Amino acid sequence: CTMVLKPSEIAPMSSIVFAEIMDEADVPAGVFNMVNGDGVGVGSILSAHPQIDVVSFTGSTRAGILISKAAADTVKTVSLELGGKSPNLVFADSDLDAAVARGTSFCFANTGQSCNAATRMLVERSAYERAVEVAKATAEATSVDMPDKPGNHIGPLVSQAQFDKVQKLIQTGIDEGARLVAGGTGRPEGLNRGWFARPTVFADATPDMTIMREEIFGPVLAMMPFDTEDEAIALANDTPYGLAAYIQTGSTDRARRVASKLRAGMIQVNGAHRASGMPFGGYKQSGVGREGGAFGIEEFLEVKTVSGIVEAG
Repeated sequence: CTMVLKPSEIAPMSSIVFAEIMDEADVPAGVFNMVNGDGVGVGSILSAHPQIDVVSFTGSTRAGILISKAAADTVKTVSLELGGKSPNLVFADSDLDAAVARGTSFCFANTGQSCNAATRMLVERSAYERAVEVAKATAEATSVDMPDKPGNHIGPLVSQAQFDKVQKLIQTGIDEGARLVAGGTGRPEGLNRGWFARPTVFADATPDMTIMREEIFGPVLAMMPFDTEDEAIALANDTPYGLAAYIQTGSTDRARRVASKLRAGMIQVNGAHRASGMPFGGYKQSGVGREGGAFGIEEFLEVKTVSGIVEAG
């Protein structure tokens, strides 16, 4: 198959380097192509073009909906990897301190700009206050600094628009009554310029709060307690998204039982990583199709049947 890559207009450099690698590898002209531009000016044209058979997109759910509409007139295949509001279910029988610290750090990884970030932490009530303490300590220990500086820290958000969105949603969490236990609006101490956000933890969130429903795409964790396993599952599934979900428990039986009831495309238990080649993708408004492994390749293939060819003689 030939392909056209349109990278993000905000962060195109890695794609430009990849295009240079393809050129240096003497990939035949026309097999790999790259076009820079924004979604409105370039992405929409590619999505609607009659000579393009498949569109694969990674980005926001809002943009994915627009791409699907643009592609509909030519009835092309569309594969979408979109947003998420992934739950992290922490049961009291887990290795609590390690599970909460790991989950909080994962939420903040890449400054929270990961579609599968575990941004909703649901904790069994008997362990809840301890979990809040651990999450608070983890956030306060998370260093924020320049991206070119060596060391273990997170960097800035990708743009002013994203910074402004994150600041607005943090303020919304405060205004709607969630308990702010770490971080908040503004930049971290010592960083008075750039799009740096403070690692933020909210406790006592409720399912109807904006910070529990909207994808923030920043270093913001919302926590709330649950009383029963069934309640935890219901809270986890109470979202228009379904990309990933995380389970922390000391019971293998519980892990299997809960995983089977979660409406998410990827379930990870007790900090396990996805194996290489496993499919990546979600349910509901988190997308259509899968990336990675055999399932990812099949998104770019079509089935053909041929009948009636009989060898002579």
